[in-house]
Amino acid sequence: MRLHQNFKNPDDPSDSEFIDDELVEEVEEMENDEDLLDNDARYMQASDSEDDVDNRDADFQLDDDTEGSSEFDEMGENTDETLSNDERDNANKPLVRPKPSTLNKNIQTETSNDGGGTESCGGGRKDGVDNVADITKSIKSSVFELKEEDEDDETVRAIIAAIKKPRSSPPEINLEDFVTDICFHPERDIIAVATISGDVCLYEYSNQKNTLLRTIEVHAKACRDVQFTEDGCYLLTCSKDKSIMVTDVETEKLKKFYENAHEDAINKLHVIDANVFATGDDAGTVKLWDLRMKNEIFGLKEVEDYITQLLTNDVGKLLFATSGGGYLSTINIAARKLYVQSEPYEEELTCMGIYRGDSKLVVGSSKGNLYTFNWGQFGYHSDKFPGVKASMSEMIPITDRIACVAGEEGIIRAVHVAPFRNLGIVGQHTMPIESLDISNNGELIASSSHNNDVRFWNVKYFEDFGDIKYNEKHNAYKEKHHNLPSSKFTNASDFFSDLAKENTDE
Repeated sequence: MRLHQNFKNPDDPSDSEFIDDELVEEVEEMENDEDLLDNDARYMQASDSEDDVDNRDADFQLDDDTEGSSEFDEMGENTDETLSNDERDNANKPLVRPKPSTLNKNIQTETSNDGGGTESCGGGRKDGVDNVADITKSIKSSVFELKEEDEDDETVRAIIAAIKKPRSSPPEINLEDFVTDICFHPERDIIAVATISGDVCLYEYSNQKNTLLRTIEVHAKACRDVQFTEDGCYLLTCSKDKSIMVTDVETEKLKKFYENAHEDAINKLHVIDANVFATGDDAGTVKLWDLRMKNEIFGLKEVEDYITQLLTNDVGKLLFATSGGGYLSTINIAARKLYVQSEPYEEELTCMGIYRGDSKLVVGSSKGNLYTFNWGQFGYHSDKFPGVKASMSEMIPITDRIACVAGEEGIIRAVHVAPFRNLGIVGQHTMPIESLDISNNGELIASSSHNNDVRFWNVKYFEDFGDIKYNEKHNAYKEKHHNLPSSKFTNASDFFSDLAKENTDE
């Protein structure tokens, strides 16, 4: 006794519908399990012998003792009387599964040599197989391709635009060792990356790719700071091993070596001019060096905690040093003496920058505060701005009135100086940010984090940024969380702003 599927009842749907459903289910099962193709190889060919048909149909038969078998027998007898000869022959043929070779070709039918239609898979219905092939092909096309008619959809158009949009910044650099500092070359598209292993890696960067030029082994212990000389010919490095090295960038030859330059591990280094540079160590000592001299030309110890940053203006008359003890020390370079030291702050002073035409010195702290000092009045701040609640460790001037600050929260924020205003988020890392630097043309900033990565952010859009007026209305919360064009994330309102613009134009 055969299953109901092998017989046709005038009141039942056509055979093609059953075959379509069966083939679709079988195709899905066989595509998901390649082993099934090997096990079902016995269905590849259909025998013309009646005995083979009966044996094959045995898989679809029920036992005689099965409940309800008489109903099937009666229905089969009645049905055969109403069918034509051709329909009866087709109905009695076994349901043969498609050949594996045909499935491996995405169920594509081939045109016969005489042009007489298409071949079916393993003796099944032609129209059913063709429908399965079309369904499979349409599904794959919808997954892997964006149809032209779908480009009218706003979301699809946004995805296509994002894919086709060219890169505006170099790709990310990932290293095996912890990145301690980064520095852009003053003239070429090269960035130096210092690591905790004591090496300095030189990368040539572009929007398409980054190329490792060379790895210079400079120190036996961690290289804490790296700087290029003004002409870019030499690389200055300081280390935890208390030494300072001056290395030729092209030949990697050592030009100058200051062994045991400090009594404590050196933490910061800053280039003042073509020959003079300054260093600061973990114990608060600041020293001045001249590349033409064998030893330091000046040394000063006015604080007890580590030096967090060294800075001078373009004139190079004053050297500023911030420390973990909460002091801002100002040194007269020409007179080789302390100019003034600020009142102590109950937080670490960690970073600083000069703005407003060398009229404002802005200092960041471990509590996220920004203090403004009027030029020449470095004893106490004239203004305070509570930037963010997280610790701030890095600051880079982007323009004369805009700074980028970063720290433990792993976010780079843009801040307008005097008046203070949060402008938004420039970029993000998944871990705290260790260092920041700006490129020679001012279009890129680079940042490194505790995740051993270096990321680039295009900040050219700040050139067209207008100045902020005092007493201007603003939303402080929105500005703090606003994503700028260089950010990895976009604002939810940006998507709908384009739609609103189109409606307005209409």
